[in-house]
Amino acid sequence: MNQENVETLVNLLMLLGLLAGLAVWWAHKHGGNRGRIAERTRMAAAMHRGEGAAEDDDGEEVSRRERLLRRLARIGDKIPLFDAKYRLKLRKEMVRSGYRSSAAVSILLAVKFFVGLVCAAATVMLGTHIPMVGAHPAGRGVAMLMVFIVGMIVPEYIVAIKASYRRKAMAACLPDALDLLVICTNAGNSLGVSIRRVGDELKTICPPLSDEFSLAADELKLSGDSTRVLNNLADRIDLPSIRALISTLNQSMRYGTPITQALRTLSRTERVAHIVALEEKAAKLAPKMVVPMLLFILPAIIAIAAGPAVIQLLAFIAKDAK
Repeated sequence: MNQENVETLVNLLMLLGLLAGLAVWWAHKHGGNRGRIAERTRMAAAMHRGEGAAEDDDGEEVSRRERLLRRLARIGDKIPLFDAKYRLKLRKEMVRSGYRSSAAVSILLAVKFFVGLVCAAATVMLGTHIPMVGAHPAGRGVAMLMVFIVGMIVPEYIVAIKASYRRKAMAACLPDALDLLVICTNAGNSLGVSIRRVGDELKTICPPLSDEFSLAADELKLSGDSTRVLNNLADRIDLPSIRALISTLNQSMRYGTPITQALRTLSRTERVAHIVALEEKAAKLAPKMVVPMLLFILPAIIAIAAGPAVIQLLAFIAKDAK
């Protein structure tokens, strides 16, 4: 057996060892009580939805995407690698990213696990090509574990980046939303009606902020507890300006001060802060443009200005040399 076959066999054994270890751990934990309870709850809900669909839609088939998401959620519930505290943290991050489904965290955990497994398998199969590590099986095993961990971290960072972009989009449209809220309250509308109206008006301008305002209006209509609804809105958006708005509204409702005046003051403050932020970005453009100008524009200007003189000098030197 030549060396290439031995390396291939070692790679396969390492991959099988990883899969066997994960399978043994999974079988030992059995997904935990949390996984079994969640699975039974989801199965009962699926049966209930199936009965309702049979009565209402006459047995309409579930799409492939829904079946895939359901299977991913079932696998994510059974994975014993993550505790309840970590799942709660992911739940908040998913809500801030716009994913409010009850199975969103389980789906993310399943995606994290499979991405890490695929990365580890690719590292094992291509481990011989890694410089300074591929020649040693122990080094390939360490690289496999590191890539597995990194692969599990990547989906979470993607969700965090999406949540950050979503917050930035909502922060840019918040002054307009406050102006609309002031107009609605001046017209005599209640807080719930005003929030609903602002959410409807922002659908084409800022869909994420419109979605959050519409959800807050629905919760306010169903529960009637304005303090809890507004605090939930602040937790979902997670912006200092939104928290200032919620604090202003809560104080106005608690002490009986006019909401319109408080909103007008807050709107003016947010508008000034937005203008100051834009001016700060404009002031930073000049230093940021120095490096591109030095790298791309200045060499072209030097070539155009000094090029003819250099060509004439080279021609004169060549003529003297003859």
